[in-house]
Amino acid sequence: MNGEWINPDGAQPAAKIEIASILVQTRPERLDAVARAIEAFSGTQIYGRDLKGKLVVVIEAADTGSIGATLNAISSLPHVLTASLVFQGTDTASNPRE
Repeated sequence: MNGEWINPDGAQPAAKIEIASILVQTRPERLDAVARAIEAFSGTQIYGRDLKGKLVVVIEAADTGSIGATLNAISSLPHVLTASLVFQGTDTASNPRE
């Protein structure tokens, strides 16, 4: 017993991916520099921005530990005032061999 549903056709189970969104606050004059630094991290994307210094960031990773590590790294960037987790969930990616 491995805790997973068995596919009746014998196909491999779909891969799981962790998705999180975070809200990052910086000073407006540092917005572009912080956005570039965030986009340099693997699996990150700027989904939205507010010229007052807010960024909505989406993180995709293989596990929750990687999400946490990326969130911590972003919060430690120069000029980042806050980085807050807004949403975290697991999605099942389709089987890449199909």
